[in-house]
Amino acid sequence: MIVQKFGGSSVRSVARIKNVASIVSRAALGDSVVVVVSAMGDTTDYLLKLANQANSSPPRRELDVLLATGEQISIALLAMALNEQGARAVSLTGAQLGITTESVHTTARIVDINTDRIRRCLDEGQIVVAAGFQGITEEGDTTTLGRGGSDTTAVALAAALEASVCDIFTDVSGVYTADPHIVPSARLMKQISYEEMLEMARAGAQVLHPRAVELARKHRIKVRVRNTFDPDNSGTTVTGADEMEIYRPVSGVTVDRHQARLAILKVPDKPGVAGEVFGALARHRISVDMIIQAFHEDRSVNDITFTIKRSDLSAARAALEEVSASLGAEAVLADEDVAKVSIVGASLMDQPDVAAQMFSALGKAGINIKMISTSEIRISCAVSDSDAERAVNIVHDLFHLDDEKQV
Repeated sequence: MIVQKFGGSSVRSVARIKNVASIVSRAALGDSVVVVVSAMGDTTDYLLKLANQANSSPPRRELDVLLATGEQISIALLAMALNEQGARAVSLTGAQLGITTESVHTTARIVDINTDRIRRCLDEGQIVVAAGFQGITEEGDTTTLGRGGSDTTAVALAAALEASVCDIFTDVSGVYTADPHIVPSARLMKQISYEEMLEMARAGAQVLHPRAVELARKHRIKVRVRNTFDPDNSGTTVTGADEMEIYRPVSGVTVDRHQARLAILKVPDKPGVAGEVFGALARHRISVDMIIQAFHEDRSVNDITFTIKRSDLSAARAALEEVSASLGAEAVLADEDVAKVSIVGASLMDQPDVAAQMFSALGKAGINIKMISTSEIRISCAVSDSDAERAVNIVHDLFHLDDEKQV
């Protein structure tokens, strides 16, 4: 039993869908196969554009009904192509797959998968072509899982079906030490741990969706990131740290250029204030990343600064202005000139000099660090967007990530 997933670029055209059908057909010669498919190319963006033309603030329920049609086109065409090549295939929507989600539209989470129908199809010798990105509530409403949700569908199905492996096919050959479009010397990693991959995904790497990595780690699903257009390449295996063959203090460097910074100045320094500030953002479903609380000489007030997605800036600023007025804060400041550069490595906490080396190298290059945040295996710096690509190259060179022995 294997699960394969193909992203939008892999099924952008009928010709590419036929190429995918060939890959799936070969895999089906020796295994039972469930193949998860995203919408073709930029279909989801096109559907979003249509929705906003029809309604400047489209209802989320109707948005899900619309967006789910993108995957239905892909699965039907792929099933047709597989049957044309002599394979027996059946396409199933999220509802037909038995994927039940919570009742939250556009960002739902999977709560259960009834695999009865999938197993019946597989027992009959059929390839199951599954719609990614979507499910159904207990009330029967269509839901979607958010951007990158097809990755989540694939790993969740792999867990439910106890598949031996989940192959995520995309238009790159696997996980690199950095974005090769930014760092030409970036190298393909043969292995990466769940924890490292999760941090890289959260820090801006676009290869796998963070929720999919979380599920893979929880259920110990071996995930391979592979290239649709070079299917003989084994790509990168995402697995447990205990199965890793190579240990390195820094595995990769990422950049997220879709960040913004907000600050609320001179808020009262008393219990409950932070809860009010971030509660206002939570009510608008705005996630916060880096957070700094700075004290003043006047110990009765603080400044709170944090980063968010740039696309959330307008809504976040409005929410913060409202809470600022209620708290009697001095002002709200916004900064859109922000990018987040991060290094990730399973052994970072065992190497206390790594942070110092990173900060010193950026300082010598004249790159100002606006904010810093850390976890056990990640160090992130907020820098000016104009410095982002240069910072990534400096850090990549600093830790010799172009060295084949490191990957």
